[in-house]
Amino acid sequence: MNRSHCIRRALPALALACGAALAGAAWAQGAPWPARPVRLLVGSPPGGPSDITARAFAEMLQKRVGQPVVVENRPGAGNGLAAGAAAKAEPDGYTLVLSPDTVMTVNPLIYRNQNFDARTDLVDVSILSSFSQMLVCNPALGVKSAGELIAKARTQRITYASGGAGVPGHLAAEMFSEISGARMEHVPYRGPSPATLAVLSGEVDCGFLATPTVMQHVKAGKLAALAVSSGTPSPLAPEVPTLAAALGRPGLDVSFRLVLQTARGTPAPVVAALERAAMEIMQDPGVKTRLQASDVLAQGSSSAQAAQTMQAEIARWEPLVRRLGLKVD
Repeated sequence: MNRSHCIRRALPALALACGAALAGAAWAQGAPWPARPVRLLVGSPPGGPSDITARAFAEMLQKRVGQPVVVENRPGAGNGLAAGAAAKAEPDGYTLVLSPDTVMTVNPLIYRNQNFDARTDLVDVSILSSFSQMLVCNPALGVKSAGELIAKARTQRITYASGGAGVPGHLAAEMFSEISGARMEHVPYRGPSPATLAVLSGEVDCGFLATPTVMQHVKAGKLAALAVSSGTPSPLAPEVPTLAAALGRPGLDVSFRLVLQTARGTPAPVVAALERAAMEIMQDPGVKTRLQASDVLAQGSSSAQAAQTMQAEIARWEPLVRRLGLKVD
């Protein structure tokens, strides 16, 4: 098949399929994958769960395939900028993206002007890991437990920061408010770092933020940790109660997944090779230990398991998002 002839004659809507057919033909002819560097896009700044997981995975994948695997941070639009770039890349397995599940579960519902659909334009390769959020408040607020925060929120205005509309911290806070009845005013920021700074300075009262982002400030006494959103205590802060314990809701687990994806139409053998690599890498004891040190739980699911989990998470979060009426231009 002649590539230029194919693209010139095909309708725009078929160009992606044409590229996938060519990539598949190259694979069938014995072309190796990968034969050049692979990019792994991350939709958040360095230092958070996505970046930590991506760098651990990239390091091991590079050793496995013998080609550079370059992590590229592209923060913005609730992790959507990186996901969109991967969705529009050539479907050949050389551009990957690691995103929190909110890119699939929430973003399609709240972003009015997205130029891609994360649910249809990307293929789920594997859930690499999961992470939770920590509820922290500025010490000046004078609360030392979730119960004290709930009581105070019923008598005065309480604000909370997140890294943006629809991100895990926003969803965790709204779930907390819905269950507890403590109404708090959302103040979105452009990423977790400015949100953390806002809570540290007292500009905002509280925030649900990733444990690695805030733990150093908790240990320094600059933030008060009230709860973690995971179903089990954080290994970094085992003394901090879970939301399930704080709210008296056994079984409550507000964790989030980090999903490895590539463009829809990527040849099945390439996706299968990535899937196998992900499942094996994320079971490596060294990788597990490295991630656990940042309160991230290594997983490494199959592609089918990842797709099933995303459908379950869509069903979990969509009703809450619709009740809140969240929209972002």
